[in-house]
Amino acid sequence: MYNNDIPLGTDLPSSGRLLRSTLIAGISAAVLLTIVVLPAEYGVDPTGVGRVLRLTEMGEIKMRLAAEDAADAKAAVPAAIAPAAPVASTIAQAASILATTPSSNTASPASAAATTAIDWRDEFSFTLAPGEGTEIKMRMKEGEKAFYVWAVEGGVVDYDTHGDDGGRSLSYVKGRAIAADQGELTAAFTGNHGWYWRNRGAVGVKLVLSTRGAYSDIQRMK
Repeated sequence: MYNNDIPLGTDLPSSGRLLRSTLIAGISAAVLLTIVVLPAEYGVDPTGVGRVLRLTEMGEIKMRLAAEDAADAKAAVPAAIAPAAPVASTIAQAASILATTPSSNTASPASAAATTAIDWRDEFSFTLAPGEGTEIKMRMKEGEKAFYVWAVEGGVVDYDTHGDDGGRSLSYVKGRAIAADQGELTAAFTGNHGWYWRNRGAVGVKLVLSTRGAYSDIQRMK
């Protein structure tokens, strides 16, 4: 003898209800795919909502890193890595160069020398574990200039100096296996401008960034 009640035909969901539930689930999945997954994973933002939620930027970084990984995999011989200099001495050397040499981004010797005579406005110091990346951005208006010096202790990094705002983006310069860089960054448009670094080495490194100039805000994006 069984105590379980056998459901009546009227208790079972109808075909119409099952179809509606399936359609709702499919529509929900499509919305999540369009608004969340595509922007966050692939940098594709057909609705613009991902940009508002700052998911598109995350996806663009992921795709850029994936492209860099593919390029590294094709390299037959790894680049030789010179012993790293201490951060303090590397920054001092870069500042000396900055005082006498125009930067790659159209700095003049006179303006560069003027910046080294004044204290840096902001400084960031952080470590990057193997494979880890980070980003620092300045909020700048079109035509504004910022001077910078950054250096690595314990190894080298890959970097990308770039700008973005809304759907617009621009890469000023990229480098691989670099221990230090310095110069002047001129904003090509009003928006966020700064650097992305990634440690592709087998050990952690320390990176120090010093900046000054015409920017309203600077922050680490992680």
